[in-house]
Amino acid sequence: MKITGIETYTRGTTVTLVRVRAEDGAEGWGQTAPYNADITATVLHRQVAPHVLGRDEGAVEAIASEVPEHEYKFPGSYVCRALAGVETALWDLRGKRTGKAVCELLGAPSASGLLPVYGSSMRRDITPGEEAARLSRLRDDQGYRAFKIRVGTPCGHDGDAAPGRTEAVVPAVRRALGDDVTLLADGNSGYSPARAVEVGRLLEQHGYGHFEEPCPYWELEQTRAVADALDIPVAGGEQDTDLAQFRRMIAMGAVDIVQPDVCYVGGLERARQVAAMAAERGLPCTPHAANRSLVTVFTMHLVAALPNAGPFLECSIEPTPWADALFASPALRVEDGALALPASGPGWGVEISPDWLAAAERQVSEIEQI
Repeated sequence: MKITGIETYTRGTTVTLVRVRAEDGAEGWGQTAPYNADITATVLHRQVAPHVLGRDEGAVEAIASEVPEHEYKFPGSYVCRALAGVETALWDLRGKRTGKAVCELLGAPSASGLLPVYGSSMRRDITPGEEAARLSRLRDDQGYRAFKIRVGTPCGHDGDAAPGRTEAVVPAVRRALGDDVTLLADGNSGYSPARAVEVGRLLEQHGYGHFEEPCPYWELEQTRAVADALDIPVAGGEQDTDLAQFRRMIAMGAVDIVQPDVCYVGGLERARQVAAMAAERGLPCTPHAANRSLVTVFTMHLVAALPNAGPFLECSIEPTPWADALFASPALRVEDGALALPASGPGWGVEISPDWLAAAERQVSEIEQI
């Protein structure tokens, strides 16, 4: 069936949902990458929809490959963010056509199961003691067995959110949680190689499991120098959108753990290609999923089918009422340290809230049906 309509629903600047319609009225739901979503919706209708309308709905993989080529003069983030909205909606449509969950389409044995998660802290504005205390509560209340904390400051040129915070928070969280909890750390491109190695040694001393994005993510040689110097695995890739950059990153040994974001990289198919590159080199893939919107749902389906998935799925621990409001019923609830694959139906297995849609700004690109 031909794709005859693409609709976007945007609330403020935070998130845009995407509905794709086929000529027989069948539909699927997707989402662009969150934040500056109003800009992304404009890009979608101007630079993605014209290449998708009129195509066969089953051509998901071809669309994922060809849209970036059509828009070769715009290789940056926004085209990929917009493409992800359409591409993920097409996967939902495929699942509904076949009566299968997306993870089953990808090769997962079933649409049920529990995925262990790591609680991802987004905060640098609280003291080490406060961070340790709240992670301890989440461990006790929701059964988390892994957490990621923030060190340094984003693109911070060796700075810190507060004087000495990194040196304090790393041991404080380990002392509070004990040795049975896996701990990870994220530098958000904050360090020079020399400082990153210092912080990495601190993380090694306290038994942390990986060090994410220690250096500016676009400086692959810097990240490789850190990975070569440390025993702790170095993770990265969440910001990257170019498949050739992922290929270089993996081939040169810049990272030990590969972290594509489904919505940043341009959708499920492109994220799968990155995971396959990692698998060829024997590397695990732990996709980035930093909020509880549909990106976490997409990532759950992907991880359920990956042969080289990491041991934990990323799951934000921060309150996100804007994300909770997307769903007609609770879809992402951590229990005993895990998330259950959504199972309210085929496709993504979640229901979009009619109230959220009714309050959103709607834009439409369509072709006349013959």
